Order: sequence, then structure tokens, then C-alpha cells
Amino acid sequence: MEGNADPRIYLAAERTFLAWIRTGVALLAFGFVVARFGMFLRQAERLGGAAPAVGGPGVSLYAGLGMVCTGVVVFIASAIRHGRYVRALDAGRFRSTFGSAFAFILVALLSFVGMALAVLLLSL
Repeated sequence: MEGNADPRIYLAAERTFLAWIRTGVALLAFGFVVARFGMFLRQAERLGGAAPAVGGPGVSLYAGLGMVCTGVVVFIASAIRHGRYVRALDAGRFRSTFGSAFAFILVALLSFVGMALAVLLLSL
């Protein structure tokens, strides 16, 4: 702790890291649910006596897999960023090193996935 001796700064960085991990876990879980949603619809159609209207895995599988992969990317990126945060804090150069680009890119990506899922649900 050369650059900043206040432990609250490091604890705040760790809380942020844990928040990113929670975000990654949520993406993994929600991606799994979305990926299985198409299978659920096909099973519901079969139980109703109708042949499945859509063949193949459907859009929900690919959207879910995309969200799971995004969760994995969040895990990796958050671990790398946390290590960089701590090193930058130790060196006293935190303000000049970090911005919010990662968070904004993630929000844009998830907004796109959300809009695609909304269109998918409207078409059902």
C-alpha cells in the first residue's frame, strides 16, 4: 500500500470486483434460462399434441449462449481490471489509468440482447 495507505480504498475496489462477479453469475444463470426457453416451448407444443412449429435449436439457444459467454468475459475482464486497480492504487495513478469504457460496452451489449429477446417474445 505504497500510494494510498487508506484500507477503505482497497476494500471499495474489492466490493466493486465482487459486484462484477455477481453480474457475471447473473449473466450465466439468465443465459442458461434463455437457452432453455426454446426447449420449453417445444416441449409445451408436443404435450399439447401439436408438432413443433420451429425446427432446430432456435434463437433462444444462441441468445442464451451469448449471455453465458458474456458472463465468462465479465469474469475474466473483472479479474484483470481488479488486479490493475490494485496496482494503480499502489502506484498512486488510479485516476489517470481507469475509465468506464468496459461498463458502457457491457451495457450496450446487454441492451442489444435485451432488445433481441423482446423482438423474439413479440413474435411468439
